[in-house]
Amino acid sequence: MAKKNKYSITLRACYLAFITQAITANLAALLFLRFHTEFGISLGKISVIPIAFFVTQITVDILCAGIVNKIGYRTAIICSEIMAGLGLIGLSVLPSVMDPFAGILISAVIYAVGSGLIEVLASPIVEACPFENKASVMSILHSFYCWGCVGVIVLSSLFFIVFGIEHWRWLPCIWALIPLYNIYNFAVCPIESLTEDGKEMGIKQLLKTPVFFLGIILMVCAGASEIAMAQWFSAFAESAVGMQKTTGDLVGPCMFAVAMGICRIIYGKYGDKIKLTDFMLGSGALCLACYLAASLSKSPVICLIGCIVCGFSVGIMWPGTISIMSKRLPAGGTAMFALLAMAGDLGGALGPGAVGFFAQINNDDLKKGMLLGSIFPLVLIISVVIIKLKIRKER
Repeated sequence: MAKKNKYSITLRACYLAFITQAITANLAALLFLRFHTEFGISLGKISVIPIAFFVTQITVDILCAGIVNKIGYRTAIICSEIMAGLGLIGLSVLPSVMDPFAGILISAVIYAVGSGLIEVLASPIVEACPFENKASVMSILHSFYCWGCVGVIVLSSLFFIVFGIEHWRWLPCIWALIPLYNIYNFAVCPIESLTEDGKEMGIKQLLKTPVFFLGIILMVCAGASEIAMAQWFSAFAESAVGMQKTTGDLVGPCMFAVAMGICRIIYGKYGDKIKLTDFMLGSGALCLACYLAASLSKSPVICLIGCIVCGFSVGIMWPGTISIMSKRLPAGGTAMFALLAMAGDLGGALGPGAVGFFAQINNDDLKKGMLLGSIFPLVLIISVVIIKLKIRKER
């Protein structure tokens, strides 16, 4: 019990870090239309903002593999909270003191650095703590990203209703209080070393390990399966299901995130009784069924249910892959977590892009785009089966 209490502040700090990541990933999107009307920024320029966020996060993933071990986990994770806080405050201030688009873009890049660092560092920090059944702990940790997404969407929408969207500049500053407070948590919490000095696998060694390539494939498919449905949910609800745009914008992302969070909480609570690979295999099959239901069913209700349940099905994929690789490659260290994060982000870009492109060449038919998206959970299922066979062969 004493050990658990000792690391409770570490766990709390990482929970808040994932909430911070959810804030940085979702807040600006709620303001895109406001940026367009208030500053006259074209929608084409606005589309550059999430691209810049994504590219910055990928770059941080790559650089982390070589930098974090030199400066230390504590310094790096504190920097993540500082950058996230500064970027959010910049979103409030910079558009008013310089070219608005440049100010928004600079702010997005700054908090994207913080988000990228969190993505690479929070999981290994928790992995290094001496908790029992780390796969369950990891699942609960990642659920806080889901609850952060729901909180940002719902509470920000309430802020706009109560105070008016014309006062939006206060909102990023309010959300910035979370990472700024979390600086203190990471400054005082115990942070253990993930591997013994000199025993961590390097990038070259990881790339020579066959099972690591399976981990990369799993992460690409996990990111693609999750983000493809999450990003296209609102548009799909409007075009294929007939839901009003405002309702689709609010219900789609929220219901998806809630379903994903519930999955992670369930595994976090009962993970000691369930084999992780079996749970991931079942989740992959459910995800494939959801994509097929959304793309092939003529019933709007079944399509909508398929989209929502898909959130549940993808919940274990990202944290589950991290847990599998951590157990299979205990000396993987920072490089492993950084490369896995990069693979997940690449999948997060590939999935929505593939769905959107295939829909476009089929007369903007999102149902056909979703049908193409079903390839990602299918590949994930095959990869998990291969890992299960490898584990069985080693026994």
